[in-house]
Amino acid sequence: MSLCTLTILGLLYSPLSAQSSDGLQNAAWLIGTWKNTTAKGSIYETWDRTGVTEFSGKSYMLKERDTIVFESIRLVQEENGVFYIPVVKDQNNGAPVRFTAGIVTGQQMVFENPQHDFPQVISYTRLSADSLVAEISGMRNGKMRKQRFPMVRVR
Repeated sequence: MSLCTLTILGLLYSPLSAQSSDGLQNAAWLIGTWKNTTAKGSIYETWDRTGVTEFSGKSYMLKERDTIVFESIRLVQEENGVFYIPVVKDQNNGAPVRFTAGIVTGQQMVFENPQHDFPQVISYTRLSADSLVAEISGMRNGKMRKQRFPMVRVR
């Protein structure tokens, strides 16, 4: 086989190019509460199954006795795919933004919206049963940007 044929076959059968037909079943590892420790304090992300075809999530910070919610998220399996739909406080006039799943497996989820200002890509990568890395990336002000959020499961 030529190098070109091998490259094409690799792209066709790569896990990065195919979304699982099992959809949200593969994302069950995300359910629970996750914590990212920063210099400014700990940020949490909590995920619950709210139906057969939907998870709900929120990211927040605990400050004394207050819970400060940054965003609420719906992870929804529809007939035409899986969608990550966040509503971020003080962004997009409070409107939800849809990101389409490119990958949903037992180890990784990648969602894309090329028309969004930033980020255009949101991903979660499972490192172990109790750790993951969330990442947002894309073009911002003409430069490629990437932010990583290592998280551990809170028990």
